[in-house]
Amino acid sequence: MDLSTTFRHLEPSDALRDYAHQKVSRLQKFLRQPMEARITLSVEKHEHQVEVQIASGGQHFEAKEASTDMYASIDSAAHKLERQIHDAKGVEGAKRRREPDIRHGALDSEVAVVSGDR
Repeated sequence: MDLSTTFRHLEPSDALRDYAHQKVSRLQKFLRQPMEARITLSVEKHEHQVEVQIASGGQHFEAKEASTDMYASIDSAAHKLERQIHDAKGVEGAKRRREPDIRHGALDSEVAVVSGDR
């Protein structure tokens, strides 16, 4: 797991860095492949913005969040990413459970006719 943190327009803080790493590293347990995460913490006017990008295998997830509190922004971005990961897993499972297409079904019936199993 590779985590990198970037601070824009605010002083780097170990407390913020550790909190963001803790929240984002929790997401590794939902992924099959090791993840790489880029966390960007920035302040523009009075708005605290968080941008998190995660790459794991061939999957990419991204969340942006802004609020008046940096910790709340981190929490919200982590929640968005967790929801994206769960939704992606649901799509993968549905693809695996899908019934075989017509081409594969036709082959099975032809084999039954040839072998006389009708």
